[in-house]
Amino acid sequence: MSAPVYKRILLKLSGEALMGDDSYGINRDTIARIAGEVKSVVDMGVQVAVVIGGGNIFRGVAPGAAGMDRATADYMGMLATVMNALALQDAFRRVGVPSRVQSALNIEQVAEPYIRGKALRYLEEGTVVIFGAGTGNPFFTTDTAAALRGMEMNADIVVKATKVDGVYSADPKKDPAATRYQRLSFDEAIQKDLKVMDATAFTLCRDQNMPLAVLSIFKTGALARFVAGEDEGTLVLAQC
Repeated sequence: MSAPVYKRILLKLSGEALMGDDSYGINRDTIARIAGEVKSVVDMGVQVAVVIGGGNIFRGVAPGAAGMDRATADYMGMLATVMNALALQDAFRRVGVPSRVQSALNIEQVAEPYIRGKALRYLEEGTVVIFGAGTGNPFFTTDTAAALRGMEMNADIVVKATKVDGVYSADPKKDPAATRYQRLSFDEAIQKDLKVMDATAFTLCRDQNMPLAVLSIFKTGALARFVAGEDEGTLVLAQC
């Protein structure tokens, strides 16, 4: 594997990525595979921060949240992300990767509060930092939390790890002629109405000139190859 072209990355994982083939919850084999993919990058000397979603857990209680006050539902979702962060920390422990969980909500019995200076120090020491509870505010998605934490951590790039290996011209499941974009500019993505990230997160990255990447966390070695500068996923830049 070539030397990494990025020193520090912010990895955005959806909660749904942890489900595997299950309908909700955390699939043990899947989370172990994800931990292994991140370990391969850490072993290259790359500093990794993670923002994780909570859809895999909140999906299970979402029917009961129908008609609920939006802020209350969002706080429930934030708590789900903390649960996922703790599960991911345990998976990292099993593969020998040191990690710490920091929460935007104050839950000191199970996670540290988010403190930027401590998070930066952990990264410099080679510890993976997992950010839970999103931004700590309702009405903001974990995509926005990823963009925000990426900038606060002085990351070189925000990597959105999904089930799809990049951004396509159309839905590849529905259109066999769909093609993967290797590179895009922020303006092109807007003009083509490509749903790269939540609109608030995307605008934040564009305005602050934070590069974005979209790749598959389920494609073995894809994250490591991307970090090494190989053609993997889709890269979104201010200028192509």
